[in-house]
Amino acid sequence: MKMKPVINIEILRRPASVISSRDLKSHVEQEIHNIGKIETGTNLTQFSNKVLTDNVEVIQICELDGENNLHEKLADLKNEFYPNDVVCRYHVYRMNREGAQLECIDVGDSGEEDQPVAHHWILPSSDFHGLWESLVYDCGVKENLLSYMEATMLFSDCGVDTNIISWNRLVLLYGPPGTGKTSLCKALAHKLAIRTGSRYTHGQLVEINSHSLFSKYFSESGKLVVKMFDKIKELIEDNNSLVCVLIDEVESLTRARESSMSGSEPSDLIRAVNSVLTQIDQMRKYPNVMILTTSNITEAIDVAFLDRADIKQYIGLPSYHAIFIIYMSCIKELIRVNIILSSPEMDSLTFGRLSLDQGEKEENRNVQRLLAVSRLSEGLSGRMLRKIPFLTHALFVKARTVSLDVFISAMESAVIRQKQDTK
Repeated sequence: MKMKPVINIEILRRPASVISSRDLKSHVEQEIHNIGKIETGTNLTQFSNKVLTDNVEVIQICELDGENNLHEKLADLKNEFYPNDVVCRYHVYRMNREGAQLECIDVGDSGEEDQPVAHHWILPSSDFHGLWESLVYDCGVKENLLSYMEATMLFSDCGVDTNIISWNRLVLLYGPPGTGKTSLCKALAHKLAIRTGSRYTHGQLVEINSHSLFSKYFSESGKLVVKMFDKIKELIEDNNSLVCVLIDEVESLTRARESSMSGSEPSDLIRAVNSVLTQIDQMRKYPNVMILTTSNITEAIDVAFLDRADIKQYIGLPSYHAIFIIYMSCIKELIRVNIILSSPEMDSLTFGRLSLDQGEKEENRNVQRLLAVSRLSEGLSGRMLRKIPFLTHALFVKARTVSLDVFISAMESAVIRQKQDTK
C-alpha cells in the first residue's frame, strides 16, 4: 500500500489566544478540508471560521516531507493537493516578539568589566519569521539539515544508546561569505522550535561570535569560555527548553590553534581553544541541545571540528536555478506593494510554480528576460542578489512605480554595474 505524502502546516497563534492546541488543530483541519485544495508555499490569513479569525495570525502551508531537490520542485507544477490525498502534520506555535538580549560576562582581574559574549533569543522569534522561506539553495540543503536535526531529537527522545550509535549534535556550515550560512543557522533553530512545539514549551538560541571567546587578558580566556558555557548549561538544564548554540566564524578558532601550535600565540590561547572543544564534548550528553557552527574558510578547517561535526555542509554561491527563484520572489513582493505594476500578463504567471524548462520555452518575454538576468547574475552571493532589486530601483528606476518590463531591463543594468564594481 502506497503511503500518503506528509505535508507540514504551521499555525501562528495570536498573542492573546488561549484556546488549547488540540482544539485549535481541530478547527484548522476543518478549515483546510473546506478549502478543497491546498498549495505548498502559501499563507492563509483570511478564514471562514471565527475561532480561527480570533486566534490565528497565519496558517502556513509548508513543504512536503522528502521534497528536497530544487530542480524537481521547479519542474513539478503539481504542488496543489486535496487534503484527503495527504497526511497533514500540524504545528501550533506562539511567537516571541522581544528580540535579542545581549549576554555579558565579567572579565579582568577586578571582575568589574563586562564583555559582551553572545546574543540570546527566545524561540520561535519574530526576528526570524519568514527567514527560512527567503533562503534558496540547491540540492535540498535546508530540508536535509532540518531532517538531521529532527532525527537528532527523535533518537534522543527514544533513548538510543550513544555508545552503539554515535552523534554529536554538531553541524558545520562552511563556504564563501554572503551565502547565508549564519542566516540558515538562525532559520534552522527557529524552524526546529516550531516543529518540536509538542515536545518543548519554547526554544532558545544563543549566538556566540568566536572572537568574543578570547579576552584581551590572555590568561582570562579559558575562564571566559568556562563562564560562558556554564551560562549555556543553565539554559540546557531546563528539560522543557530546546537550546540551539550558534558559534559564528569558527575559523578564528582554527587560526588560533594553528598560531598557537607554531608558537606565535600565547599558550593560554590554545588552552582556551581546547576548553571550547571540551565544553562542546560535554554538551553532547544533553538531549535538548544543538550546536551550529559556521566558517568562511573553505580550504582548511580544523580537524578537531571536522571530527566532531555530524554534518559538514558546504554552502556555495547560488546556481542560476536558485537565482531565478530568488528574483521571482523579489518581483512578487514588489508587485504586492505596488512598486511594480501588476498586469494581466503577470497575473497569469503563478510564481513559485514555473519550472525552468517551462520558462525557457515560455512565450512570456519577461520570463525569458528574467532567466537571462539570472544567468548574468551567476557569481553573486545570495546576500547581494537580495539587494539587486533595491539597487535597481534606487539607481536605475528612480520612480514611485514601474512596469515589469522596465524593471527587468533596469535589473540587468544593476547586475552589470555590480559585477563591474567588484572586479
